[in-house]
Amino acid sequence: PVKGFVYSITYDNGKEFSGHEQVNKTINCKSYFAKPYHSWERGQNENANGLLRQYFPKTMSLVNVACNEVKIAVNKLNSRPRKCLGFKTPYQVFFERTGIDARQLGVVRL
Repeated sequence: PVKGFVYSITYDNGKEFSGHEQVNKTINCKSYFAKPYHSWERGQNENANGLLRQYFPKTMSLVNVACNEVKIAVNKLNSRPRKCLGFKTPYQVFFERTGIDARQLGVVRL
């Protein structure tokens, strides 16, 4: 559902991104790599990490966190209005721009 809406992805240099070429080919976008120890080059990612830390503090081990717990946290974050989106939620903006029905993606609104 993101093809045509994602223009670029900025990766860090972790081995988990070794398949970046396939991802970029699949959704037709460009890739960029942040310099090591330059977290500000991935500002949006760092902001998202900070928001997730509200639910999963840095001191907490993620080993025993269930996938469903992560989905609930992400759902809450995507249901939170944002100033940068004109006080709409990320869900509202995504579904307005894509025309996708929330039920297609199994989104539960809170």
